Amino acid sequence: MAGHSKWAQIKRTKAVVDAKRGAVFTRLGREITVAARAGGDPAGNFQLRTAIEKAKAAGVPNANIERAIAKGSGQAGGEGDQFEAVRYEGYGPGGVAVLIEAFTDNRNRTAADLRLAFSKHGGNLGESGCVSYLFEQRSVVRLEAGDLQEEVLLERLLELEETGGPAVVGYNLDGEGADVLGAYADLEALQDGVRGLGLPVAGWEHRWIAPVPCRLECEDILRPCLRMLDALEDLDDVRSVTSNLEADDALLEAVMA
Repeated sequence: MAGHSKWAQIKRTKAVVDAKRGAVFTRLGREITVAARAGGDPAGNFQLRTAIEKAKAAGVPNANIERAIAKGSGQAGGEGDQFEAVRYEGYGPGGVAVLIEAFTDNRNRTAADLRLAFSKHGGNLGESGCVSYLFEQRSVVRLEAGDLQEEVLLERLLELEETGGPAVVGYNLDGEGADVLGAYADLEALQDGVRGLGLPVAGWEHRWIAPVPCRLECEDILRPCLRMLDALEDLDDVRSVTSNLEADDALLEAVMA
């Protein structure tokens, strides 16, 4: 029976992983579909090219990518026209600001699902504009770690600006690579410029960033807040969830243990 129990646990775990993988594929497929409305040729559609790169990085099969492009560009009927990009805003426990981007074919359903996820964990879905002023939307080019040194990175980014490239507004270096930040409108030019410097580009995207964080120091507030963010991210229509939450690593580990 012990072997049976272990096998049952493995199957349940695999089912959860497969379900999450399927949800990611669905979201990325919708992103490609919406981007393809402006044209099905990635060479002339930077938004589509970006969506395809993200999908490939996540392991989405080429057949899925081609099908999503066909839907959005009108080659496979009008299904792509059903989805629209919508932004929602709200508050979590402790006053944490939350910004949600979704692709939906039914605003009422999406809003109802979001409202339930917020309220179940002590948060509130707010009106448009209630927290967006707390965030800035930036272009972000992600670099692979490799042998990347901060001094070398800084020299290269200064070189980019000195040679007429887009302005770099900041960078973040971590153990897995680095993020190079620029103005929202400069995403294509920024990734082209960084790639032209010979730096190892792993991906690029538009990202919401909160300059002023909301710091939580109470475990009883942090726990439901994290659960709320997880619940929001698990919704089918949700494309991304961004918050201004900040907490010490030790507290986060204690809550997630």
